[in-house]
Amino acid sequence: MSDDYILTEVRDGVGTITLNRPEVLNALSPEMTDRLARITLQFQHDPAVRCVVFRGNGPSFLSGTDVAQMHHWLTEEREQHLAEIETKVLRSHEIIQNLRRMPKPVIAAVHGAVAGLGCGILLAADLAIARDDTFMMVAYRHVGLSADCGVSHFLPRLLGERRALQLGLLGERIDATTGLEFGLFNWVVDADSFNDKIDKVVVSIMRGPALALAEIKRLYRASHDNSWNEQSHQEAESIAALAATADHLEGVAAFVEKRRPGFVGR
Repeated sequence: MSDDYILTEVRDGVGTITLNRPEVLNALSPEMTDRLARITLQFQHDPAVRCVVFRGNGPSFLSGTDVAQMHHWLTEEREQHLAEIETKVLRSHEIIQNLRRMPKPVIAAVHGAVAGLGCGILLAADLAIARDDTFMMVAYRHVGLSADCGVSHFLPRLLGERRALQLGLLGERIDATTGLEFGLFNWVVDADSFNDKIDKVVVSIMRGPALALAEIKRLYRASHDNSWNEQSHQEAESIAALAATADHLEGVAAFVEKRRPGFVGR
């Protein structure tokens, strides 16, 4: 049954992962977490996938862990749950790690509730499109927990420490407009425009030079840990390698000839 809770499709180079447990706002079970870890690893290494899109069916994107199941673990299977919880959390972190290491753009297309692993996927993605009914909540404090799925890593880097602590300490709902202002989303659109916007962003990526896009993602991610000297050398090495590609030659030729380039990914 858990296989039905996560739908996958690869079409024309786009790998789509759709959460499909709408009756509980796509709340996660351990089986779903395991499957997401496997799928994201598969997409990371699949040459047929050039872009990944995360979506959710029903009223919400992903509302976090199934709290009713969490209550059962704490009351009926407490000792086993406490013995296994660190392993379970690290398993969910594999999903985030796979997205960060993926040498292809990842788009989070979110709506409704975004919490728990939903926040982690949103923050780990390269681009985020939000429907105007979206709200994000760093909700751990409401159930007496701290943070997982990379939230404590990404939020201070994206928002600054003061604003990140506001979300973490107060657990406030952040609506789509505020999320756009904070930089959590690249775009906020209404329901009628949501699918069109996803398609437009995907088309732009798919028309782009795949090798260069992978290097752009790698360099930007590495910049958080590199000194200027390290980053400078990596930029020079990257440009030198890409200069020898067919896509660079095509891009320059298309610019001179005033036409759209036809990149081939090599």
